[in-house]
Order: sequence, then C-alpha cells, then structure tokens
Amino acid sequence: MFAKIEYQGSLEEQYNTLSKQLSALLEGEEDFIANLSNASALLNQFLKDINWVGFYIMKNGELVLGPFQGLPACVRIPVGRGVCGTAAEKGETVVVDDVHQFPGHIACDARSNSEIVIPLVKNGEMIGVLDIDSPIKNRFTEEDQKGLEQFVQTLIHYI
Repeated sequence: MFAKIEYQGSLEEQYNTLSKQLSALLEGEEDFIANLSNASALLNQFLKDINWVGFYIMKNGELVLGPFQGLPACVRIPVGRGVCGTAAEKGETVVVDDVHQFPGHIACDARSNSEIVIPLVKNGEMIGVLDIDSPIKNRFTEEDQKGLEQFVQTLIHYI
C-alpha cells in the first residue's frame, strides 16, 4: 500500500528521497508503460505548483503521448517543435520560465506558464521526454533541474 509522504530537508535531499522511492517502486518491474505510469504519479504527488506531468515516447521519429497526470494533452509532437520537440532535438533539458515567450510553444493546457522538459536517453538513443508544466511563471529552479535529471537517470536504469 502507498501513502503520500511529507518530504523533509533541503530540496536536494527531497529529490534524493524521491529518486530512492522511484527505485524502490520500479525494482523488479520491466514493463515500460507501467514504470512510466508510476513515475508520473510519483512526480505528481511530490511536485507542488504543477498542472501537468508526464511522458512523450519517441515513436517513428516523433514524440507520442505516454503516461501522464493532468488534463488531456497533445498526442503527437514533431521533433524540433515546441518545448518537448526542442528538448528531444537538442538532447538536453530545456527550462522555459514563460512559455508564452517560447517560439513555437504548443499550448495543450492554457493554464501553463512555465515548463521543464528532460530527455530520456538510453545507450545514446532518444526514447522520449519527461514534460512538466506549471501555472506559475519561473517555477523551475536549477535545483529542480538537477533533481529531475537525477530522477530521470534513476528511471532510465529501469527501462
């Protein structure tokens, strides 16, 4: 049985705890979709001030909606388009403090004002992205970026 916990300590310590929780949650499970589903649910209960968290999976050269928490979302995103497509194309994390200022932003949820997208790369292959939106501008800090990149590295181990 799972219960929501209150995370203690600095933000770095909280992200360390989160990654340990993810590892324990995914240990022994090999199903890709099940692991992404639990990862998105875990992030949804951990992160404050967000309105969407989930994954887009690389399929046939484009990003296709995967497991998520939030309102219904755009189903397909071309590589190089929007924040997700840009992160996939560059192969690096993209943090946008104000999505309305991002050229080519794809607005799936009108409430979103900031966004962070972390690529999922395994053995040099782009397999998808983690996408997180917030209704608050400037929501994602450098500490968030480091913690979420650590989370993704833990996830990649189980994919």
